[in-house]
Amino acid sequence: MEASLIARNRKVRTTLAAILVANWAVAVLKLLLGLLSDSAAVTADGVHSFIDGGSNVLALVAMSVAARPADEDHPYGHGKFEALASLGIGALIGISMLELGRMALDSLVHDRHPTVTPLMVGVMIGTLVINLFVTSIEHHRGKKLQSALLLADARHTLSDVGVTLAVLASLALVALGYPKADGWVTLAVMAIVARVGWDIVKQAVGILSDTARLDTQKVAALTLQVPGVRSCRDVRSRGMEGTVYVDLKIEVEPQMSTARAHDLADAVEAKLQAAFPEVVDVVVHVEPARALPSA
Repeated sequence: MEASLIARNRKVRTTLAAILVANWAVAVLKLLLGLLSDSAAVTADGVHSFIDGGSNVLALVAMSVAARPADEDHPYGHGKFEALASLGIGALIGISMLELGRMALDSLVHDRHPTVTPLMVGVMIGTLVINLFVTSIEHHRGKKLQSALLLADARHTLSDVGVTLAVLASLALVALGYPKADGWVTLAVMAIVARVGWDIVKQAVGILSDTARLDTQKVAALTLQVPGVRSCRDVRSRGMEGTVYVDLKIEVEPQMSTARAHDLADAVEAKLQAAFPEVVDVVVHVEPARALPSA
C-alpha cells in the first residue's frame, strides 16, 4: 500500500510540473499582450494565469511533503498536506480577485480601454484552447489518481477558461464601440474567481476538519452482512478521496473466542475495502453483544 501511495504521489507531481510549464507559457503571452495593448481585462487574465503557475509551484512543494511515508509524528501519513496546498491555492485565487477588482476600477475611473487587433484576438483564442486542453488533462489525472489537489487545481485552471471567454467578450464589445466593457467584464471575472476560490477552500476545510467520507448507514449495512456480526454502531470515517480511514464498533456472541473475534474483524475490514477501494485502514472494535432486556 505504501509503495502504491508513493507511486501515486510521483505521478501527481509529474502532472503538476507539466501543467506549470503550460500555465506560465500562457501567462507570459497574456501579460505581454495586455501591457502592450493597454487592456485591463487581458492583463488581469495574464495575472490570473500567472497565479495558476504559482499555485502549481505551491502544489509541487506540498506534494514533496505529502509523499513522505508515515512516521512517529505523523502515524496517518502526510496526505493532508495536499489539502493545505489546496487552501494555499484558494488564498492565491483571493489575491487574484482583489487584483482584478483594482484593475477594473482603474479602467472604469480613468477610462482606459484597449485597441482591439486581430493579433490580440488570435492570441486569446490560442490561450483558450491551451487552457481547455490543460484543464481536461488535469481533471482526468485527478480523477484517476484520486488527488484532491489535482482536482482543485483543475477547477482553478477552468476558472482561467471562464476569464478568457469573458475577456474575448469584452474585446468584442470594445470593438463595437463600448470601451467601458473592458472594466465591467473584469469586474464580472472577479465574481467568477471568487466562487472558484470558495469551492476550493470549502473542500480543503472539509478534509482538514475530518468531514465524514462514507455513508454510515451503507457501512453498517455491509458490516451486518458478515456472518457473526450482531450489530454495528459508532461508524466514523475521515481522510481524503483516495485515502479514507474508518473505525466502527461491532457486537458479537459473548462466548466467542478471541481468535474467532479477530477473524471476524478481518472479515469486516475485507468487506468494506472491497466495497470502498479508497479505504486504506479499518479499525474494528469488537464488543460482546448486550443482553436483551427481559420482558
